[in-house]
Amino acid sequence: MTSDVIASTETEWALLCDLPELDEGEIATAKHPGGLDLAIYQVEGEYFVTSDRCTHGAASLYDEGELNGYVVECAWHNGTFDIRTGAALTMPCRTPLRSFDTRVDDGKLYINPKPRRFQQS
Repeated sequence: MTSDVIASTETEWALLCDLPELDEGEIATAKHPGGLDLAIYQVEGEYFVTSDRCTHGAASLYDEGELNGYVVECAWHNGTFDIRTGAALTMPCRTPLRSFDTRVDDGKLYINPKPRRFQQS
């Protein structure tokens, strides 16, 4: 692949990083093309990407978070988020994380640089 951006129908995909080697429960990090710190998770062979900072206390989920299935817990105040949607699950977290669509191609991880719209379920 010679470009850092690939287009697919209506979505542009930006190269985030080479596919990280992640074991279940581990969190990796990368920079969004716009400079935002991101957290990368791999659960059951799927990759998920959210902003790295807890929306309650600004703790790094990569440095201090704990992943259990599809839920990441912030170490500062034990608030949790669903990594699939960014939804804040437990107090004191109320604001969802920014989350991004991902795509794997030729050993590289791409994201749609525009965050998903959060929809309350």
